[in-house]
Amino acid sequence: MRTRRGLCYPRVMNRCVENSSGRVAKRRKLELAGDCRKILKTSPDYAGGCDFFDALPDDLVLSVLGKLSSTADCPADFVNVLTTCKRLNGLGLHSLVLSKASHKMLAVKASNWSDSAHRFLKLCADSGNIEACHTLGMIRFYCLQNRSSGASLMAKAAISSHAAALYSLAVIQFNGSGGSKNDKDLRAGVALCARAAFLGHVDALRELGHCLQDGYGVKQNIAEGRRFLVQANARELAVVLAANPSAVVPRSWLTCNHQRHVAGAGGGGCPLLSDFGCNVPAPEAHAANQFLSDWFSARAEVGPGPGLRLCSHSGCGRPETRRHEFRRCSVCGAVNYCSRACQALDWKLRHKAECTPVERWADADADEDGENDGNGDDAFDGNGIHEAMDES
Repeated sequence: MRTRRGLCYPRVMNRCVENSSGRVAKRRKLELAGDCRKILKTSPDYAGGCDFFDALPDDLVLSVLGKLSSTADCPADFVNVLTTCKRLNGLGLHSLVLSKASHKMLAVKASNWSDSAHRFLKLCADSGNIEACHTLGMIRFYCLQNRSSGASLMAKAAISSHAAALYSLAVIQFNGSGGSKNDKDLRAGVALCARAAFLGHVDALRELGHCLQDGYGVKQNIAEGRRFLVQANARELAVVLAANPSAVVPRSWLTCNHQRHVAGAGGGGCPLLSDFGCNVPAPEAHAANQFLSDWFSARAEVGPGPGLRLCSHSGCGRPETRRHEFRRCSVCGAVNYCSRACQALDWKLRHKAECTPVERWADADADEDGENDGNGDDAFDGNGIHEAMDES
């Protein structure tokens, strides 16, 4: 195929021909590859002329649409193209295009959720888009309460090494979400976290670091836990700087408490970023977590269910799937979190200024709730995250 000269694509040429009256008129001729030749009518009043877009091959249009879907900043950027004409609408829903859709293009707002939005995400997931598998899996598992289907979609994304899906499954394993307290599998949660951390997921790195520090689901190794926390915070800063490449880093981002010391092998201090006192901006929530937050915020009166609570970290959005599933702050008992990573982030963002010790909060809640499902209500160990982030 000789593509250098563009011989495989339409080319328009103007040729002068002499009509019966002796006048010279211009005739447009469309030359196609091979023997396919089509001469257009010369009359300017002819409304049924050939559209050059229709002459473009499908593979070229699919390539352009695939590039658009992978770089779209919001769903509207892609949907507006689909509504342009019938051909774009048909080719835009091709599996080659949907499989390349970016997470921003799949960021459906909870206020715009409908059957058509559900079908669109399902179509993307069926096309092999692992981001759509994770997003739709989170929505089905937590919002639509279709646990098996949601977990299957997240597992499909996790098999393809989707870091966020691996971490979401780790949180489910840590909490036994969708089942009873006996369904918790801490070792599986740590294994999934380790895989997501290997792929560079910041929350998974942070979660794995706290698990190693506390001996939660894995043999305690404080030095290794500190190392993972340092990696999480270094990657967190790198993400912030990558999002603002030309910005000057404000001094407030790097403000830390120099009196704070972390017990280590050499006894030196390691004041870094969010886990260790520095003021980097809050990370942007994933599209799936943002959907959960908006979904349950719009249903604040109903909530996730009778007696169920949401994770207190504003960027998470995960709800409990049974009573007393999430663990509470061991100091105040006023907040609850789905994971140690969420507690670490929320401590830095707001809870550090609000946390005040309350005695016997667990007993008071037990008296208020009366008989529960027997699952209890665990608390984050006060010797764990609070001690690790406490500042003098």
